[in-house]
Amino acid sequence: MKRLRPVVAVVGMLFAVLLTACTGLPTSGPVVAGAPIDQEAGAVDFSFLPDDPPPGATPQQIVAGFLAAGSGPRDDWGTARQFLAPEFRSSWQPTARATIDLPGERVFTVAGDGTVTVSITPEAAVDATGALSVTDGGSMPLDFTLVEVDGEWRISDAPDGVVLDRARFQAVFREYSVMYFDRSWSYLVPDRRWFPATNAATHITEALIDGDPSPWLSGAVYSAFPESLELATRAVPLEGGVAQVPLSQSALAIVPETRNRMQAQLDASLQSAGIRGAQMSVDGEPVAAQAVDVRPIRVDVRPAVLTEDAFGFLSGSEIEPLPGLSDVIPDLDPESIQVGADRSAAAVRTSSGAVVRVRDDATFEVVDERAGLIDPTIDPQGFIWSVPAGAPSGLTATGADGTVVSIANAWPGASQISSIEVSRDGTRIAALVRDGSRPALWIAGILRDDDGAPAGLGDRETVAQLPGTGIDASWVDGSTIAVLAEDGDADVIISQSVGGFGEELTAPLGPVAIAATNQLRAVRLLDGEGVLYAQKGQAWPTVAGGIRVLASQQGSPR
Repeated sequence: MKRLRPVVAVVGMLFAVLLTACTGLPTSGPVVAGAPIDQEAGAVDFSFLPDDPPPGATPQQIVAGFLAAGSGPRDDWGTARQFLAPEFRSSWQPTARATIDLPGERVFTVAGDGTVTVSITPEAAVDATGALSVTDGGSMPLDFTLVEVDGEWRISDAPDGVVLDRARFQAVFREYSVMYFDRSWSYLVPDRRWFPATNAATHITEALIDGDPSPWLSGAVYSAFPESLELATRAVPLEGGVAQVPLSQSALAIVPETRNRMQAQLDASLQSAGIRGAQMSVDGEPVAAQAVDVRPIRVDVRPAVLTEDAFGFLSGSEIEPLPGLSDVIPDLDPESIQVGADRSAAAVRTSSGAVVRVRDDATFEVVDERAGLIDPTIDPQGFIWSVPAGAPSGLTATGADGTVVSIANAWPGASQISSIEVSRDGTRIAALVRDGSRPALWIAGILRDDDGAPAGLGDRETVAQLPGTGIDASWVDGSTIAVLAEDGDADVIISQSVGGFGEELTAPLGPVAIAATNQLRAVRLLDGEGVLYAQKGQAWPTVAGGIRVLASQQGSPR
């Protein structure tokens, strides 16, 4: 059975909060026209206007003002550069890193030699590629060297990047999806990135064409864009809401199938910024391409449940059986059930602790009988993944033909594991683990061979630190995981963005299992008394009673 809760909870900020957090926001003056819609995509809805350096400012005031000016990306952080000595202004790189720190915890130490050290408490950081990673906590020092320039203190040396609290960070940066393919070229997989909210089309396109997937996804996802292909210019303008993507001459030699996959990646990536699509071109001439169709990852919105005598989709008070699967599953006395993408098979953990494959021809076989197994998960290729709670490195994947693959590099450093689930596209696996004394949500890319069989895991990525032991996790969509976790004497649900922040939700008393559908606000919970709940906003109305198992789903038939 399963449960859930958030790691890094997103703090929703209201417009009024942003107003009070802003330094130097004018309350009078002329109205200034913004950029035309076709000129700038993803323009900030709200802009900070940080103050210039005040005359006679002390070294500490200069450093504090410089940090505050990190919230002003206009003119390539032009205000922040005014705090720098002339010889340092061009070499400072504001986009090299964005550190998100906890507000009110900055400590300034001023030395007599013109050095200022600021101790911050970071909760996350974004690298030059826009990838966000959760930090391990603790204090981090930042050193600044100052000199006098025409009688005023200015910074002559400072770490690259900007430092922002979460409210200001989410006002200056936006979260976008850079899309890649799985190994079979069947699914599009989002790689979440954070870019300055201006010129979103340029940032997204550069990341896709001239960049690489996030390191933890390397080897698990693929791009149709050849490594030799480049953007012809550093700007991607909009015309009629469509991004104009100028490519180098090598694009002319690309075969139509590859161009069509490129088009699919571009269109889907830009849609995350509200852009209608892309037109590729070479020397101003359009490149013909038609986005390929990709397989959806949506699941049936009806809950799949086991009652005392039936298994299937709950429709009102009736149970609609799944052909073949429903003939077998009730007799296995299941503790957990996950239905495969095409409903041809299901992964079941029985009351005896064994993991069983159930087929739609009403047959089944035991695939794992090790002691202490947690709930299994099944991927689109039909591999059933299983692992003992006390041995995270013992992760295995069993194919439909009975082949057992021991997964290399499974969860190094984890002492306990309570939940695993493969993403619906088969490219990633999420796990609720304990790393020493710290419960966390981890994720890793799945490496596969040419036949689609698992060959190992990539580097694990910490998606969030949990407030308490993780109970269960379920993928909501391609980039969001719902987590059930303990938080003191209560249980919480965390809607966690992979590569972003999380939002903590209040859960009803005593949840033991969670199953997501296709929306952030549409998860189901099962409590220990067999009561099924459906989320509606912040409320959890009762759907049904007498439920033994709440099953999860990996997709729907094509």
